[in-house]
Amino acid sequence: MKNFTLFTVLLLILTSCVGRKQIEKQLHSGNYDQAISNALKKLEHNKDKKRKQDYIVMLQDAYYKVVEENHNTINHLKKEGNPELYQNIFNTYLDLEDRQRAIKAVMPLHINGKLLTLNFKDYTNEIVKYRAKVSNYKYDSAITLMQSENKIDNRNAFKILNYIENINPNFKDVRQLINVAHHQGTDYVIVDIENQTHQIIPIRLHNELLNFDTYGLNDFWTVYHADANQEIEYDYAMALQLTRIIVSPEHITERQIIRKKNIVDGWEYVLDAQGNVVKDSLGNDIKQDKIITAKARFYEFNQFKSTQVIARVVYTDLKQNHVLESFPIDSEFIFDNLYATVRGDRRALTNEDIQILKNQRLHFPSNEQMVFDTAEDLKLKLKNIIVSYSFKS
Repeated sequence: MKNFTLFTVLLLILTSCVGRKQIEKQLHSGNYDQAISNALKKLEHNKDKKRKQDYIVMLQDAYYKVVEENHNTINHLKKEGNPELYQNIFNTYLDLEDRQRAIKAVMPLHINGKLLTLNFKDYTNEIVKYRAKVSNYKYDSAITLMQSENKIDNRNAFKILNYIENINPNFKDVRQLINVAHHQGTDYVIVDIENQTHQIIPIRLHNELLNFDTYGLNDFWTVYHADANQEIEYDYAMALQLTRIIVSPEHITERQIIRKKNIVDGWEYVLDAQGNVVKDSLGNDIKQDKIITAKARFYEFNQFKSTQVIARVVYTDLKQNHVLESFPIDSEFIFDNLYATVRGDRRALTNEDIQILKNQRLHFPSNEQMVFDTAEDLKLKLKNIIVSYSFKS
């Protein structure tokens, strides 16, 4: 027990030294905020203990050095007079305010019994002032970008406006402009199905493929419409061109299998060469399993019908009036049903045979139903194309 206690004390001392050396290293390398953060963690508990004095001293040292560094940066940026730097000045004031708030949370602190007094300042006026400067400058920048017809410019304007909303909620008409920038930065795609098969496509298939609510798409900057909105000027068109539909004939194959299996069918007496019942040492008749060969004729039937839909997805730039890219799609649906009948002793059958016997003969689906059943596979492949395709706005 003594050894364990001694080990624990040594471990605590070593851990403390590692923490202290780490903070000292951060101080010497100019990583003041990290030094402050680590010192504050050390002072969360038992801050009045003598062993915590070094952390308080290092906290004070790091605080004054980083504050001086921040003020020098602010003065330099202000002299530049460049509106692009307003955000840097604003963020630095926020850093000064946040740092003070974090240190105040562990106050009061004492060094050698004396109350530590740090030179805290009120940065509220400067924060408010530069929040307004940043907001106005960013606002003007966003308005300029939104006057462009370029989608990327409008998406950048959207980011800027959201930044303004984050630091200065409900500033001017920013919330309204966010919606406008999003609209102007969005690629609108009109979708249609072109039947080039010279066959009638089931209306259910047509509607299912154009039901984009079921695709689970979530692209913030691309919107697909199956029904044209007259108020929207579409940028691109996506056509699902169905070029060929192949439906195989209904087909039933049959195969006949003879099953044989040696099974136990009751018991019988053991007979000697003279036909007499053999007895054991106690005089009892000896019995044995009666083995017979069970036979059955197994008739297996396979119903088969398949549908193949061959198509391609074609993207067109409506403003430039030219095809951007084309992707092939090949989708297939198979109706496959296995059932069976049996004549003879069912005990000769395998477990697989018994499972097949549970199946029933089914009605073949209609050609229309078969074509419709390709919808899920078609939608999955169409979704993969949509998700992976990127417009170069």
